[in-house]
Amino acid sequence: MQEETRKKLTYRVEKVEKTTPPEGMEGDNWHRYVVGQGSSKIEGKKAGTLEDVTQHAEIFAEDLNSRMRGGGSTYASRKRS
Repeated sequence: MQEETRKKLTYRVEKVEKTTPPEGMEGDNWHRYVVGQGSSKIEGKKAGTLEDVTQHAEIFAEDLNSRMRGGGSTYASRKRS
């Protein structure tokens, strides 16, 4: 597979930025992250430092890519006996 095509088929962290908390949540250290694959975008909000939220988003992107390749989730085992 060509490198350019592979990049389009891989989820990656596109943005992490400071934001307001979600409705009903408190705190002033919230960040919004965007994980994308081509035109597909997934947005989330998480409390924490920029470094912590960036790491969370990177692990999330890795998990999505692993699932696409037929691997397991890095968050939890979903295999059944």
